[in-house]
Amino acid sequence: MTAPVRDALQFPASDSQHIEGYLPHDSPTSPRAHQHVSKPFVTLTFATSLDSQLAIAPGVQTALSGPQSKAMTHFLRSRHDAILIGAGTAIADNPSLNCRIEGVGGYGGEGLVGQPRPVVIDPRGRWQFSEESKVMRLAKEGKGKAPYIVTYVEPSSYQRKILESVGGEYLVLGLSPEDIAASGSSWHIILDALAHRGLKSVMIEGGGFVINDILGPGPAYSLVDSVIVTIAPTWLGRGGVQVCPDGGSERLPITRLKDTKWIPLGEDAVLCGRPNTTLR
Repeated sequence: MTAPVRDALQFPASDSQHIEGYLPHDSPTSPRAHQHVSKPFVTLTFATSLDSQLAIAPGVQTALSGPQSKAMTHFLRSRHDAILIGAGTAIADNPSLNCRIEGVGGYGGEGLVGQPRPVVIDPRGRWQFSEESKVMRLAKEGKGKAPYIVTYVEPSSYQRKILESVGGEYLVLGLSPEDIAASGSSWHIILDALAHRGLKSVMIEGGGFVINDILGPGPAYSLVDSVIVTIAPTWLGRGGVQVCPDGGSERLPITRLKDTKWIPLGEDAVLCGRPNTTLR
């Protein structure tokens, strides 16, 4: 009998079959795998409390998912080319941003097969990572990929050296507030930059600013292909980080998901669906 891999997670086929229809289906060997795509497949996924809170307070890491839905998150990572978060989450959580499903690269598999590329959106260069940051250390140990950091400012030579030494890259877009205002959103530009680097599917995990920006009244929501939300049976109360898109000067248009499915996972409930952009 093969010994279990340390720290590896398992997500059985009896559970994964319920969410297959909401996932990208390109594989590294598919004909499309070597073609440039104009936009990656985008999955928006996060865990929330019953009162739509992502964390008990800004900057405080809050565990919401139970063991089974946590394993689901890592399974989702194995099915995407990239996992995307904002700089605030990177600073607050010092996340690993890798996949620990048994059988992927670093957890019983070869090389880095099945490991997503971490992408950190850091427009102003706030994330001052070090060689000991989890994502950098795991990349050095062969248990994850080094991140792409999307920024609008030139990084310091020190930060660039750390990142590139483990195989990461800065994507300096050079956008101004005027450029973003003219396009209506920076997300088209960001996703196009990722597509040009061969990333054909992106899993957006957070944090609050990124999620609310995607769900807001601008054009970014139309870029989302699938939504997978874990709902934990708990309330966090006032003062937390809430999923509550800003409607701006106008009322936020009514938005519903279509093709929805509810999946029980342990004590959590997982909602899968696709954006119904025709209601916007």
